Amino acid sequence: MVTAFLGIDHLVIAVADPDEAAGQLDRELGLEATGGGRHDTLGTYNRLIWLGDSYLELIGVFDRDLAEQSWLGIPTLRAFDAGGGFATWAVASDALDTDAAEVRALGGDLSEPRFDERRRPDGAVVRWRVSTPRRLGPADPPFIIEHDPTSAEWTAADRTARSADRHPIGGQVRLEMLEVPVGDMPATIQRFARTLGLGFRPSLAGGGARDAAIGQQTVRLRPSRTSSQKVTIHLVAHGSAIRRTAELLGCRWLVRADAP
Repeated sequence: MVTAFLGIDHLVIAVADPDEAAGQLDRELGLEATGGGRHDTLGTYNRLIWLGDSYLELIGVFDRDLAEQSWLGIPTLRAFDAGGGFATWAVASDALDTDAAEVRALGGDLSEPRFDERRRPDGAVVRWRVSTPRRLGPADPPFIIEHDPTSAEWTAADRTARSADRHPIGGQVRLEMLEVPVGDMPATIQRFARTLGLGFRPSLAGGGARDAAIGQQTVRLRPSRTSSQKVTIHLVAHGSAIRRTAELLGCRWLVRADAP
C-alpha cells in the first residue's frame, strides 16, 4: 500500500470563463471564489473556491496552442471540447518523491515529479510539484500534488487564515466526496490500485458503487448505467442550515447542511 495521502487536494472543472463560472456557483450554491491566477507555461488560467485546504479549480484556456502541449491543458481542452465540466482531480501529498516511487514500484505509470507555478493578479507566485499518470480524465486516476509551504497560499499563516473562511451559504464548506460514474468498474478499480494503491470497498449507497477513503474524504466509483452520467461533487456546509442541489458547469452538486 502506498503512503497515505493527505486527502483530495482539488477538483479541476473546465469552463469557458472562470469569472462567469465563479459567479454562477456564488449565486446558485453560495460558494465564493477568492483566488486564482495564470499558469503562464501551461496555457491556462483559473479562479479558486477554497474549501479549507481543498479547493475547486475553475479553469479556462488563454492559449490553446500552449495548452495542447501541457499536462494540465490537455485534459482541460478535452473536457472543454466535450461541452465543459469535470476534467481531472488531484490528491495531496507531503512526500511526493516517496509516494511516486512507491506507485512506480507497484507498476503504476506516474511521471517523475516536476515543478509548476501559478502567478496571481497581485504578482505573488504559487509553487508546487506534481506527478502525473499517462492520461488524465474524469474517470481516470488523479495526479499527485505537493504544495510548496514557502510559496503564496501555502504558508502556515495562509492555511490558518482560510481554515475559518465562511462562504455566502452561511458557514465553512468542506469537500466530502467525489462521485465518479464509470463504465468498466473492474478495470477502473485496477487502474486506481496501480496509480494510487487505493483499495475500494462496496459502498453503503448500493447499486454496485465502490468507495475508497483518501484522508478524511471519499472517492466513490458509481456504475454509469445506474444514474446520472455526470460527476457528483458532495460538499458539507458547517454551521449552515441550508441544503442545496444543482446541476451546474457539467457537474451535479450536493451541499449537505451541518448546522450545530
